[in-house]
Amino acid sequence: MRDPQHITMNEDTRLIPVWSIVVAITAFVLVEYYFWIVLPQQQHHPPPLGFHIYFSLSGGVLIALYFLMVGYVSKDAPRRAMSARFWMAICFVMPGGIGAVLYFLLRQPEVSRCPACTTHVQSDFHFCPQCNYHLTANCGNCFRTVRASDQFCTRCGHELARDHMPARLRVL
Repeated sequence: MRDPQHITMNEDTRLIPVWSIVVAITAFVLVEYYFWIVLPQQQHHPPPLGFHIYFSLSGGVLIALYFLMVGYVSKDAPRRAMSARFWMAICFVMPGGIGAVLYFLLRQPEVSRCPACTTHVQSDFHFCPQCNYHLTANCGNCFRTVRASDQFCTRCGHELARDHMPARLRVL
């Protein structure tokens, strides 16, 4: 498994890098410059002011969002042990935001560390693949994830008290 970059919860709000914000602002300004300065000089009959405002703002916002999305992918992919360069290229190459949609459909779960052996494990794992550390509460019968406060499994009805779950996973 690739070594993922770790971003703490406090840094979650900074998943869009500064370079992406700068490029998005620059792209928005350039689109507005084109719609308000360059395009009117080339037209014989300008469109109504309402259409002009609508198309200039929506075009600028869409281009800016495109660059912000690529910036988000550049920070989010390494957190999930995925190739940021590959997914950024997909987002650039696929037209109309299809690359971003593919990224969100196919992205891996976030990767964290096992508290016992510090191996990288996916967030949906119940046990560490290296040391067999019990990471999350799960049913002993169907092995589906359960809440620590549940008395019975919601999928198969198994009584969870018989599973002898570690004390750190039980609610007291």
